Amino acid sequence: MRHKIGLRIWIWLVLVGMILPAQLFLAVRMVWAQSQGPVAVVLTANGPLTPAMFEYLKRGLQIAARDNAELVVLQLNTPGGSIDLLNKMVESIRASAIPVVVYVTPRGAMAASAGTVLTMAGHAAAMAPETAIGAASPVGAQGEDIATTEATKVKEMLKATVRTLATQRSAKAISLAESTIDHAVAVSNVEAKQAGLVDFIATDVNDLLRQLNGYQVQTITGTVTLNTQNITVVPVDSSLIEQLLTLLTDPNIVFILLAVGAQALLIELSNPGGWIAGFVGVVCLALAVYGLGILPVNWFGIVFLVIAFVLFILDIKAPTHGALTAAGVVTFIIGALVLFNSPGVPSFQRVSVPLVVGTALVIAAFFFTILTIALRAQSVPVRTGVEALGQMTGRLGLAHSELNPKGTVQVGNELWSAELVEDEKPLPRGSQVMVVARDRNHIKVKAA
Repeated sequence: MRHKIGLRIWIWLVLVGMILPAQLFLAVRMVWAQSQGPVAVVLTANGPLTPAMFEYLKRGLQIAARDNAELVVLQLNTPGGSIDLLNKMVESIRASAIPVVVYVTPRGAMAASAGTVLTMAGHAAAMAPETAIGAASPVGAQGEDIATTEATKVKEMLKATVRTLATQRSAKAISLAESTIDHAVAVSNVEAKQAGLVDFIATDVNDLLRQLNGYQVQTITGTVTLNTQNITVVPVDSSLIEQLLTLLTDPNIVFILLAVGAQALLIELSNPGGWIAGFVGVVCLALAVYGLGILPVNWFGIVFLVIAFVLFILDIKAPTHGALTAAGVVTFIIGALVLFNSPGVPSFQRVSVPLVVGTALVIAAFFFTILTIALRAQSVPVRTGVEALGQMTGRLGLAHSELNPKGTVQVGNELWSAELVEDEKPLPRGSQVMVVARDRNHIKVKAA
């Protein structure tokens, strides 16, 4: 009985020992959380607007809402992007209950084209010294120029959007915003601040947060007075997947993946049986196709690239002493430029011409090397069969079977019918022999 009572006491002690620390930990955590000051979530968006950047923005806003942040600071440096992506990002910002401050930074940065509207979408806007904003004339979803009638419609829609976003701003600011769309006007940070297009000029995030203290903004929940005193800055970096997807929207990276993928698949097809080249080729082409689906490309260029690789292969199968390889180089360069650098594609989404030419020359050198090896192989006399018998005198081999006086001999990797020279004693299997002559399709050997 005492034993049972003692066991129960020990069980209760163990349970209390497990539960009490957990309760204390939760209590301390709640007190610590309540003692913390406001939090500012800081996002960084560099480069053209991409689907990966849009997902990054959404994730940052979700983190801010989950942690009940005081505000979100979106550090922006972009040459622009498509209207479709712009609309999605604007919708996300305006739907956020957490105030979003768009901050054009660092020095030398810009909020060009779609970046202008994105800056105005923030509940507050700021710029670093020596930055610029404007040139917001619209382009199509693939970066192309829009036809006159459609361009008018798109411009009017964008102007209506900026008027909506700038309802709390001055008439001068709205006029300037419309001019960035109608006439591609761009202004400096000082000019934007003087016109009321942005609210602050800040040297860095800390300076911006200092100026924001007590500032009132309008969100979907109403008027919010920002409290940035003793605020904690929480930077949110892009995830590995977001960084990879952003990298795949670089036309130079996509071009390299396309070239390497096609080259690897050709190697696999010409020498089937291995899997490394084929695997690399499939992966590179899959990644390149994703990038091509995002970038403003002219798919007609693919035709020229296919023709180029066909010419390379034909020059190996039916050597023309490099003529088809040279034609393939020219066709490859034309195809790459048509694919990535067609008229209407923004300059920041074009592939580097030196990179295209250099890659074409490297591929040409590769195929020319294969061609040279193939030509040399054709000029080398056959060294197997009857033709090779006269070149075997003096070579050593092993008796594959007993020589008495005939049998088989292995010379190198080949098996020959052999006969011992006259007066040579029979040799057992495995004996070392030397080739001394040929007789039609046989060789004559003796003991080595």
